[in-house]
Amino acid sequence: MLKKENKITKKNLIELYKLPKKVKFCKLCTISNQRPRITFDENDICSACNFAKYKRKVNWFKREEELLRLLDKHRSKTNKHDCVVPSSGGKDSGYVAHTLKTKYGMKPLTVTWSPNSWTEIGLKNYSGLVDAGLDNILGKPDGQVNRHLAKLGFTILGEPFQGFVYGQANFPLKVAVQNEIPLIFYGENGEVEYGGDMINAYQPMKKVNYANIHYFSSYPLRFWKKFKITKQDLEIYDAPDIEQIEKIGIQQHFFGHYHFWDPQENYYYCAKNTNFKINPVRSESTYSRYSSLDDKLDGFHYYLGFIKFGIGRATSDSAHEIRDGKITRDEGIALVKKYDDEFPKKYFKFFLEYLDITEDFFWNVVNSWRSDHLWKKVGKKYKLRHLIK
Repeated sequence: MLKKENKITKKNLIELYKLPKKVKFCKLCTISNQRPRITFDENDICSACNFAKYKRKVNWFKREEELLRLLDKHRSKTNKHDCVVPSSGGKDSGYVAHTLKTKYGMKPLTVTWSPNSWTEIGLKNYSGLVDAGLDNILGKPDGQVNRHLAKLGFTILGEPFQGFVYGQANFPLKVAVQNEIPLIFYGENGEVEYGGDMINAYQPMKKVNYANIHYFSSYPLRFWKKFKITKQDLEIYDAPDIEQIEKIGIQQHFFGHYHFWDPQENYYYCAKNTNFKINPVRSESTYSRYSSLDDKLDGFHYYLGFIKFGIGRATSDSAHEIRDGKITRDEGIALVKKYDDEFPKKYFKFFLEYLDITEDFFWNVVNSWRSDHLWKKVGKKYKLRHLIK
């Protein structure tokens, strides 16, 4: 049973996410030090901007030679798939999968963990990827269990994507083990590209502590059993056994380690090669039309991030495009001020129905995640205490 609406208590985000009490913004981009796990140097420049500088100095010809050696080691001499690419049909994973097949002669198996609820454009892009000549396995969990996990994640963690995150991380790994494919390719290392843990910053592979693989995130899957979700319900979300992973010799590589990572260029590539279509209108809370298009719950994942950390979707998009040299910092700041606090109203009614909650309950949960060091109440409205300048 969930707590009653009037039992929702205010969260201590500084303690939960180890956030600095003093807010400061990167001098080069639009991100603040409230993004979890991000670090700033003595010049107030964020780790993602420093990594972007590093990328400009990399010898990408040598990195491609490194990639070719890896691919030759795993290349199939039969009709068997020789690598797994987790992909929903988006621009980034589509670029990775199609490039591996057409440029490097690999036989990738794309693996999709289904969104909570497909958008029309997301489903078209998923189909477009397969129609472009890529094999695919789709994992779709029990709809009732998934909705229950989304509601629990929203209520307890302020994250309706929590169930999706388990499956997205673990299902491709499970498929790789089942098909005895040791090589998995992810796109970019999101932690270093957008700001976060730098543990994997300068290496090709994703370091995984397989001893803790069943404890993905701070809430292990077993935590949800207390809410009338069974072990059988959760099996599809779970990772394979460690012994199976080690027997196959699974390696998880970042394609962005071998090729300069540029999301906008990935979009141009997929528009030409994988039938990728953009939204006819910009995505809510930002100015772009080609990122995170798959899921009707997507906007609320970003909106909760804005509430928790004062960092919205426009901040994330603009910060990366500043690092890529697509826009200036002044242009990024203007975009943040215009779009970051926009409420994702398009699917709001659907969101309430999907989670089976009232609008009052929604706002009780949302407001419980507003930290006093970030927000102040002026009349009946909340305002951020710190705005980028």
